[in-house]
Amino acid sequence: MDIQTKQNYIKAGRISAEALEYGKSLIKKGNSILEATELIEKKIYELGGKPAFPVQVSCNEIAAHFCVEEDDKTVFDEQVVSLDLGVHVDGAIGDNAYTIDLLGKYNGLVRAAQKALEEALKIINVGTELREIGKIINDTIKSYGYNPVRNLSGHGLDLYSIHTKPTIPNIDDGNKTKLQKGMAFAVEPFATTGSGVVVDSGMPTVFMLEHKRPVRSPITREVLKEIETYERLPFAKRWLTRKFGAKANFALRELTQLGMIHQFPPLVEVNKGIVTQAEHSILIDDEGEVVVLTKP
Repeated sequence: MDIQTKQNYIKAGRISAEALEYGKSLIKKGNSILEATELIEKKIYELGGKPAFPVQVSCNEIAAHFCVEEDDKTVFDEQVVSLDLGVHVDGAIGDNAYTIDLLGKYNGLVRAAQKALEEALKIINVGTELREIGKIINDTIKSYGYNPVRNLSGHGLDLYSIHTKPTIPNIDDGNKTKLQKGMAFAVEPFATTGSGVVVDSGMPTVFMLEHKRPVRSPITREVLKEIETYERLPFAKRWLTRKFGAKANFALRELTQLGMIHQFPPLVEVNKGIVTQAEHSILIDDEGEVVVLTKP
């Protein structure tokens, strides 16, 4: 990894951490979820980064991939709220998340995910096996009386790619692959009062361009031109409807039918268990130093 790329990862991590701290200050009863989301995205740009994916505000049993639409009127109330955001600087990504309990009944569940992350960070080094990270996350969450979400995981962070190898499990999955120099990745424990499995549920509002093909419709070509500015990173339907109105819905349908767009429906705990999340991004540089990119 060259020096400039390393500096970009460090900058992306710093901006991610600052944007997350700012976002946490907006999660208060009565505040608009849409307004908070857009303020955080605006802050990312002001700090010199770009969103690596749309800011996600997931409540209660929703674990991930939930992004409000531009006409959403929901306000924060008595909810368990997970804020997940990512920033990129020339493709280098910092990704982090935190959960706030506005209900006041799930502080232990919030702490379980946070403590699992803290314990995982303690053992991360060159040569650490992926299964070892999963084991300590699982054991920590279980010690609080909850379950890890088994089919969600941390992930590698490559240039302009938010989910690459290595997969960082939240359980001991037996994977003896070892962490190596030059790796960037996110560790992302999820804790739940449910059984620990999430499923797709609801209409997707987050998408990603996967394949580019010729399209006939002038409307779709116009929208596709905008989508290409997102550099194959995930984007929000809201970003398009704000600019193109109903044209965006038409274009997304056509692009999906053509197999060009990947959809990300919300992920919901199968038994409607409450879910909490904690996340940091880590870089192991070419000298073997472990850098937690998203620590405030």
